[in-house]
Amino acid sequence: MARLMAVLLDGIAQLEYDRERALPAQQAAYLQRLDQRMETAGISLDGEAIAQPDLAQKARFVAATLAHAIRTDQPSQAAALTSWLALRLPDLRQVKISSGVAGGAAEGGAELRIELDFATDYVRQYPIQFTPRQPRP
Repeated sequence: MARLMAVLLDGIAQLEYDRERALPAQQAAYLQRLDQRMETAGISLDGEAIAQPDLAQKARFVAATLAHAIRTDQPSQAAALTSWLALRLPDLRQVKISSGVAGGAAEGGAELRIELDFATDYVRQYPIQFTPRQPRP
């Protein structure tokens, strides 16, 4: 099991989940309710209604919902869905969302590509600070 799991949009980390940190009881209860809703109401995946989704189908559904939450600036929902993926799929290392648009997120209804990466360890990204030099006289 990898300690860190990350969600990347066009190669840039959006969220990280540390599996060694305890999940608060309220959040764990929310994830349980999410599981129950998917099991009782089913899900819609690629336009197909699935009455009794298996774990892989639930994971694809949650990842797609996560991508939507990130694109529509819903940080609380994105965090909860990231927690669900990290806890239900302990070997998941990265969720890679690609917009297919050079330089940024897809516009409107543009299609996204979502990859659940179980092989590549996530390495934290750090911003690099540059200080421009003064021009020489």
